[in-house]
Amino acid sequence: MVIRSIAELVADQPLLAGWPEGADEVSGCARLVVVAPGELLVTEGEPAATCYLIRRGSVSIELHAPGVGPLRVERVGPGNVVGWSWLFPPYRWRFDARAVTPVGAIAVDGTCLRERADRDPAFGYQLMHRFGAVLLDRLEAARLRLLDLYGHGDRA
Repeated sequence: MVIRSIAELVADQPLLAGWPEGADEVSGCARLVVVAPGELLVTEGEPAATCYLIRRGSVSIELHAPGVGPLRVERVGPGNVVGWSWLFPPYRWRFDARAVTPVGAIAVDGTCLRERADRDPAFGYQLMHRFGAVLLDRLEAARLRLLDLYGHGDRA
């Protein structure tokens, strides 16, 4: 078994592809975590201070619907990012993220990343650019899910 450094594991993440300087910065804010099935990585309404780069397993992104319970918005797996609420005030989670299977992830301290972005605007720009792409992908997935749920219906 080959043991790899956290810097190598971070550099392998699609979010950081082709950006070795960024991977170095991110790895300085990172640690490895394991999450058991059913455990929450993040909880809606709680302070948001971490993002997760999923290495293995799958995570269900959920929101609460009154009288219905949790609704799955999306299921993500290896190579995906969970959590960007640490980027935007008031730094509170807007969804739950629950491990569906055993999850191995890189937990990245959002406060640490924001401080590094403030010190180095080029790093901050690239970080926001990459997280913006994640946000767009997630928005597109939500849009497609809504089409699945409600069909194409009547258009006004």
